[in-house]
Amino acid sequence: MLQLKNVIKDFADRRLFASIDWHIRPVDRIGLCGENGAGKTTLLKMLAGRVSPDGGEVQVARGTTFGYLPQDGLEHSGRSLFAEVREAFADLLQMEQELATLEQSIAELHAQADMDRYATLLEAFRQRGGYTMETEIAKVLRGLGFAEQDWEKPCEQFSGGWQMRIALAKLLLQRPNLLLLDEPTNHLDLPARDWLESYLIAYPYAVVLVSHDRFFLDQVVSRIVEVWNGALSEYPGNYSKYLVEREARVSALIEAKRRQDEEVTKIEAFISRFRYQANKASLVQSRVKQLEKIERIQIPPARKKIAFKFPEPPKGGRNPLELKGVVQSYGSLTVLDHIDLSVEKDERIALVGANGAGKSTLMRLLAGDEAPKGGARIEGHNLHLAYFAQDQAKVLNPAKTVIDEITAGAPFEMVPKVRDILGSFLFSGDDVHKKVSVLSGGERNRLALAILLLRPANLLLLDEPTNHLDLQSKEVLLQSLKRYKGTLVFVSHDRYFVDALATRVIEVKDGRVDSCLGNYEDFLRLRQSQGDLSHSQQRVELGQSASAGTGEASDKEERKRIQEKRKEAQRIERRRLKELAELEGRIELQEQALAEIEIRMADPELYRDPDGWRQASDEHARVKAEIDSLYPRWEELQLAEPESV
Repeated sequence: MLQLKNVIKDFADRRLFASIDWHIRPVDRIGLCGENGAGKTTLLKMLAGRVSPDGGEVQVARGTTFGYLPQDGLEHSGRSLFAEVREAFADLLQMEQELATLEQSIAELHAQADMDRYATLLEAFRQRGGYTMETEIAKVLRGLGFAEQDWEKPCEQFSGGWQMRIALAKLLLQRPNLLLLDEPTNHLDLPARDWLESYLIAYPYAVVLVSHDRFFLDQVVSRIVEVWNGALSEYPGNYSKYLVEREARVSALIEAKRRQDEEVTKIEAFISRFRYQANKASLVQSRVKQLEKIERIQIPPARKKIAFKFPEPPKGGRNPLELKGVVQSYGSLTVLDHIDLSVEKDERIALVGANGAGKSTLMRLLAGDEAPKGGARIEGHNLHLAYFAQDQAKVLNPAKTVIDEITAGAPFEMVPKVRDILGSFLFSGDDVHKKVSVLSGGERNRLALAILLLRPANLLLLDEPTNHLDLQSKEVLLQSLKRYKGTLVFVSHDRYFVDALATRVIEVKDGRVDSCLGNYEDFLRLRQSQGDLSHSQQRVELGQSASAGTGEASDKEERKRIQEKRKEAQRIERRRLKELAELEGRIELQEQALAEIEIRMADPELYRDPDGWRQASDEHARVKAEIDSLYPRWEELQLAEPESV
């Protein structure tokens, strides 16, 4: 449906893409991965037509529709939330308006032409979902976490994160056949991420996305495309499989580079030795040409990682912290109502719940940053607490340099170690003299985390520590927290992070807290066993009404038939791709065998052995015949387009 051919893209004096070729098929689920600045966002913009290539071409199949969600710069105003999202059905709204006009005309004039047009338009309106439009809107708004009482709220009253959700809701309702999403899980809480994940799994068209959420990538994508050094490398499977395959590929490249370097060294040594000997001139020239033809293997650079460990925590009591009957309110709004919570030694507690449920309020109460309106906060024996707030990066002084900011917060005995700590967080050389004001979101979070390490603590309170961190940095933070020997309470909207770390999950909802031993997967299982499906990852039946029992039976049967047909089309496409890959593998092996036979047949010594020549000739004919028999099926599979539903 979309193809890049020899695409070149420059950014300032840097070449982002150098003659890349890429093909996106109608049912692809692709995750773009790569270092920050590698060009993932630029590639998405190019696919969406927002950025033009400097060379090559982007070929788009007829009828392709695009939906692009950028990371930022989204703002909606002038309409209520529901009215704004309803604009996603612009064509249907226009048909609805025309139907109303025709109804008035028929009532007044009784014109036959108007009646015929009305009947045709009414049927088209019904078939395209005109009567389920509002239930579809309601389903998507609920899934993305919008409370029903906010549906008539003006869009300009929603913050930046909610503005992104508005844009995402409109895109999903438009249902383009190529969905391009740049960090769609930013600003989404866990329930909304779970819902979006299920929606995209069932989405009937192609999806290309960038995400720093490993669990989300593992669940949604079936192909990873790595952007590195101006080129694209494809890996079948999800993100976890990509990590394994990439490691194997890099190891193979390193070995191939070693062999190539040995060969190059030998050739260069020969050239240097015989360069000035006239009787060797032709041999030297041959080696020079051979050297020029060698395509040098490039090894992806070792990824820079945060490398740190938390200081040894001081010994503390069995219950580091406890809340008893705590009430917290702001004006007439009660956020937490008579909360009892005991944090036990060595626990890893994850706080979960919808945005606005009170997770950050609870963290501030635990940290002692806020005094409760009622109840008591009780500290355990020898409590040494470190608190990383959700907006921790904002409390940094923008006028200070990185080194000055960390030194200002360091105990006297830690001052000599601040450069080592900064180096562990990828601040080295001149980076330490950068002003805080020019740091990116990820760099500010890394600096705030580095400052957290200055004082040993036996209770860590971390509110969204993974915000703005890339996948590799999140992984290192996760491993460091696993090795941390103190007690941990944290908030994260990264499902993989929560699943890998939590030993207890506490849900904050409706002013109360509810505890579940285990990780988020265990929490979901418990909720589902209790009949609470608000968190469950049920498959989203696209095009189906949110309310049970609505719509006609025939419509339900038709939707079911379409769903089955779509699934069958996807099964056929998967079989096609599997057979195509197997055929390409067989052809490649046979062509390698043919090349080896031809090298043997080019050896003059073989002509002196009639039986050997006859055997090689017969083998050559047999292998060539097999290759010729494979190519027609390969061409048939290549040209076969998956059936669209």
